[in-house]
Amino acid sequence: MQTDFLVIGSGIAGLTYALKTAREFPDKRITIITKTQADETNTKYAQGGIAGVWNEDRDSYGKHIEDTLIAGDGLCNEAVVEIVVKEGPERIKEIIAYGAEFDKDEGGSYSLGKEGGHSENRILHHKDVTGKEMERALLSQLDALPNIHLLNHCFVVDLLTQHHMGYLVTKATPDITCYGVYVLNLHTNQIEKIAAKIILLASGGCGQAYRTTTNPRIATGDGIAMVYRAKGKIENMEFIQFHPTALYEPGVSPSFLITEAVRGDGAILRNKSGEAFMEKYDSRKDLAPRDIVARAIDNEMKRAGTEQVYLDCRHMGKEQFIHHFPNIYEKCLSIGIDVMEQFIPVAPAAHYSCGGIKTDEWGRTSIRHLYACGECASTGLHGANRLASNSLLEAMVFAHRCFLDSAQQIGTIDFSLELPDWNATGTSEPREMILITQSLKELQSVMSDYVGIVRTDVRLERAMKRLDLLFDETEQLYRSTKLSPQLCELRNLITVAYLIVKGAQLRKESRGLHYNTDHTGKSAILQNVIL
Repeated sequence: MQTDFLVIGSGIAGLTYALKTAREFPDKRITIITKTQADETNTKYAQGGIAGVWNEDRDSYGKHIEDTLIAGDGLCNEAVVEIVVKEGPERIKEIIAYGAEFDKDEGGSYSLGKEGGHSENRILHHKDVTGKEMERALLSQLDALPNIHLLNHCFVVDLLTQHHMGYLVTKATPDITCYGVYVLNLHTNQIEKIAAKIILLASGGCGQAYRTTTNPRIATGDGIAMVYRAKGKIENMEFIQFHPTALYEPGVSPSFLITEAVRGDGAILRNKSGEAFMEKYDSRKDLAPRDIVARAIDNEMKRAGTEQVYLDCRHMGKEQFIHHFPNIYEKCLSIGIDVMEQFIPVAPAAHYSCGGIKTDEWGRTSIRHLYACGECASTGLHGANRLASNSLLEAMVFAHRCFLDSAQQIGTIDFSLELPDWNATGTSEPREMILITQSLKELQSVMSDYVGIVRTDVRLERAMKRLDLLFDETEQLYRSTKLSPQLCELRNLITVAYLIVKGAQLRKESRGLHYNTDHTGKSAILQNVIL
């Protein structure tokens, strides 16, 4: 297959880019690939909202910029922060024009929420399913565009570069170029090649590297792993954000998220003794940035020997709670918890990757013709810790910027190369799926036990040794058996886990989401860890 624009991923980043591109180039083909259904993405599970300076009488770009920089703990790219904050409101207006509905107050003005790290109320939301509503609005717009082709149940295996044509490609190669992708078509179980002039990676995060995560099962870091294998630049993978308040249900995965907006509306974190503990850790109490709240909860659980703390919503108005958080209310009721009378048991869960594929301010990666945006990208906005509700904003702003830049490049690229077919010589059907499923469990245990909220040098060393063994076993399986989505995802997660651990080992300090008890101070020298 040949396509002009190839979009890998159907979350808010990928859909925004595809929609803009299709409208700008009605005579060109835009292909979107998703490995499940189009609406099964991290976007769908984003509850809280999208941050943007909306009420300029009380808020300002300067305040939003400062809040983002403080949360990022000294590692944000200030130029990128300014770009996202200042361009964000226009992108929000666009999605409203597409049909996205955000909650309003009785006077008809948008109801602006407040979350951890924000100095003002600036978060637009749709109940507690904001991401799902935004995704719905975007998908509804695609139906009217005949030049968009959506391929469901297709798993991208690898980026197709000079490497596949017999050339030696290393990190030092100056002109690594992406010509398309190899795709495992789950309808036919055949590996196909798709040639593309422009490729956008909007493949989401990697929460499934951990035992407990708010991410759906598809969040296996595929885009990040593919770029690393293609010798592209990856940075700051050690900064994995743990959302402080996932609903504690032993053995349930993924974890149900209790959005930070609940604390923004007044909910209070309490420990096993019922004590409101956050004032011991930060003057902002329950609305401190996520890295601080997650570490505080982790410490309280270890001190008490428990696996959860509690969120107290009993003092909040029932009618308002149900109006703003209907899904949270119903979910808690379904497991026997009336939030108006009982505490909600919560614990931190892997939630968001602040690092990823290194890009510039236009979403360009270190590989020619390849762009990245959304959670898989490291644009410089988040630094060492993402400010709440900045993720959907970043995805829309950078999808727009990727569109602007690639629109200028498309006319200079052609399909002059003959691309090689996938070589599956010597492989056979896998005989035991337990080799894959058990390795995944081992990987998630290693990452959760040794590379979680609090780390040490010894834990990181142990994690790396165990990952080396898992890598060797999985590569042997990869070379000898026919590919399956499960094997590809395991291979990608092992790569992502390696990048997280390696970044953590190189960062001899504690900053933002990376906290190492052997290096509790901050370094004035080390900035971004690029792998």
